[in-house]
Amino acid sequence: MRDFAEDPPVEQRVGDLLAERAETLAVAETATGGLVGALLTSVPGASDYLDRVVVPYDYDALRTTLAVPRETLDEHGAVSEPTTRALARAARDTADATWGLATAGVAGPGGGTEDKPVGTGFVGIAYAALWESGDSTASVSRYEFDGDRTAVRERLARRALRDLETAVRGRAD
Repeated sequence: MRDFAEDPPVEQRVGDLLAERAETLAVAETATGGLVGALLTSVPGASDYLDRVVVPYDYDALRTTLAVPRETLDEHGAVSEPTTRALARAARDTADATWGLATAGVAGPGGGTEDKPVGTGFVGIAYAALWESGDSTASVSRYEFDGDRTAVRERLARRALRDLETAVRGRAD
């Protein structure tokens, strides 16, 4: 799964950034099924910044593990911008972490729709600023990936880490 074109790999760069800044990360993965966590924990010292990786996969798990509102799931589904935003915020807040990272998507081979074809992926990133500062944020990006189920999951996991790296670098606190 390692992309040898990246040196050092994104999981190392993210870890170095978080460790340098003494910031923490919690991850909620659906479509990637633990791949983001596997990449992060492949780096020695990950326990310095990685708080937890949660892999809720169905509606009940999303609701009971990370309190994604039933109404959000009913209205938008598990693979959506609102649900991915809720997952990123919940990962951040339930862990009391600096950053929350979430993935959702349709890896295939089935399950796609006209609006969300196979290969659709969402990455959510939530940042916890100081209390009462009004500077906490949560954003979601949508992507379309080519390939089979394995390729879509791997590409989404790496995209999530690259997006997190960009977000952490962009935070000049």
